[in-house]
This record gives sequence, C-alpha cells and structure tokens, in this order.
Amino acid sequence: MNDKSLRDLRRPSQPVSGKPPKITFPCDYSVKVVGDAADDFAAVVCQITCRHDPEFDATSVQVIDSRNGRFQSVRLTITATSEAQLKALFEELKATGRVHMVV
Repeated sequence: MNDKSLRDLRRPSQPVSGKPPKITFPCDYSVKVVGDAADDFAAVVCQITCRHDPEFDATSVQVIDSRNGRFQSVRLTITATSEAQLKALFEELKATGRVHMVV
C-alpha cells in the first residue's frame, strides 16, 4: 500500500495556494451553533440570525441535543450576502456568552 495516496481526513485539504476557497455571494450558507442546552437557546440563535438575514426561515432549523443533554447544536441555513455579514453574525452569536462554537 502506498501511504502517500492516503489523505488525513482530520484536516481538510487546502488549495495549493494555501488560501481558503472563495465564496460566491449570494449563496445558501450552512451554520452550526453549539451552546449550553436551554429551552430558549434555539430561539435566541434564530432571533440573532434574523437580524443578519431578514429572509431567514426559522422553520428549517434543526436542534440536536448532545448525548448527555448538556449541549445543543442548532443547524440552520442562511442566505449569505457578504463576508461582512457572516463575520457580524458569528460575532453577535459569540457575544451572547451562551455560544461555545460557530461552524
């Protein structure tokens, strides 16, 4: 077996230039928000998301509890219009103090 043909799946492959792929706006953009489990966590995430994408459809949101119930992940899709919009959304979500990670 040739080890050079195997790819380490733990690290995403980078383009030759070392730069991340460029996003063409507008586009559908998936976001996963992880935070402490609470009855209103998904609602807070949706409220913030609506401020950054007025056309956001909250009915498509998926909420998944962690195995032990301590955390929740909220999966959603927005219409991304710019890098600035995405950055502002991520920063506002993290600023709540309730969000551990935005992917």
